Amino acid sequence: MIVSNINTFASVAESEGFGINTDLIETNVLNLAVVIGVLVYFGKDIVSDTLKTRKEAILKSLQDADNKFQEATDKLNEAKKQFEFAKVKAEEIRAQGLVTADKSSKKLLARVEDDIKRLEEAKVATLRFEEEKAITEVCEKVSRLALEQAVENLNKRLDPALQKRIIQLNIALLGNLATK
Repeated sequence: MIVSNINTFASVAESEGFGINTDLIETNVLNLAVVIGVLVYFGKDIVSDTLKTRKEAILKSLQDADNKFQEATDKLNEAKKQFEFAKVKAEEIRAQGLVTADKSSKKLLARVEDDIKRLEEAKVATLRFEEEKAITEVCEKVSRLALEQAVENLNKRLDPALQKRIIQLNIALLGNLATK
């Protein structure tokens, strides 16, 4: 019954110029066109504002990313400069270390040579001292032996008459020394 009423209403509408279209596909397209039209008319400001806000947010994000990239690039360049400076400083320190090591080794070698000279001089002095000591001991022994032999010879040759004559001769010499 509803279908017959709709058909009747549709036929009346067709004859008068206005009516209900029962074709679902045709009506959906029309409805969609109307809805899209209304959305475009009323929603363009909302969509435009939303797109504008989104565009500004994207541009701000891009600007922030660009600023961060620039900061990172600046920091990288600064780090490269500091690295180069550190390399130069390390090279200077290494060169100074080599110079210092060379100077220290030369000083050490000079000290060792001085120590060797002093030890050599001390050795020579010790040898001379020991040599003089040995010579002195030998001379003392020779003198003692010579004196003992002389005393022995004197004792063998010395008789009381010779002793008397030596004593008188020494007294005379002492007397001459005393008068002068």
